[in-house]
Amino acid sequence: MKYLLVGLGNIGPEYADTRHNIGFMVLNYLAKKHEAQFDVGRHAFVTEIKYKGKSFTLVKPTTYMNLSGKAVAHYLSSLKIPVANMLVITDDLAIPFGKLRMRAKGSAGGHNGLKHIEETLGNNEYARLRFGVGSNYPKGRQVDYVLSPFSNEEQEQLPALIETAAEMCLSVGTIGLERTMNFYNK
Repeated sequence: MKYLLVGLGNIGPEYADTRHNIGFMVLNYLAKKHEAQFDVGRHAFVTEIKYKGKSFTLVKPTTYMNLSGKAVAHYLSSLKIPVANMLVITDDLAIPFGKLRMRAKGSAGGHNGLKHIEETLGNNEYARLRFGVGSNYPKGRQVDYVLSPFSNEEQEQLPALIETAAEMCLSVGTIGLERTMNFYNK
C-alpha cells in the first residue's frame, strides 16, 4: 500500500520556522526519524519512508503555498496513488495553537494552499491534518502572523505536537483514516 503525505509550506530560509510551514516541519520530523533524505523532485522535495509494511511518499511542494496543487497532481498521477491515500498537513488559523484536527474532507477555509489543491483536483474530497496555529493577530494581519515564527512559549510545546502530528500521519496508513480520526480528534 502506498500513501502520499503532503506537507504545505514555502521554500526559503525566511519561511523555515514560520507557522505557515508546519506541514514541512512535520515531514522533516518523519524523514529524520526514519533516516530518509529529501531529494529535489518535480515541483517538490521528495522522499520515501517505510512503516509497518506501508510505503509513504513525503512531498514538500517547492511551488510556494499558492500553487501547491501542482505537486499534489504530479505525485498522485506519477506514483498512481489514489486520492483516498493522500493526507495534506497544513496550518490552520481557526484552530487554537496546540490542537490537531484530522478531516476526511472539507473547505479550504481561506487557506491558499488548500484552495489550489481543491482547484487542481476539482473537489475538496481529500484528507487533511489541520495543525492549529491560533489567531492571535490584529484584524487584517493574518498574512504577517502565519509568516512569522512561533512564540517562545509555543516553541517549547512544538516538538511534542509535531511528534503527535507525525504519528497521526502514519496511523492513517496503518489503521485507516476513520480510526485515526476517532483516536486523535478528542
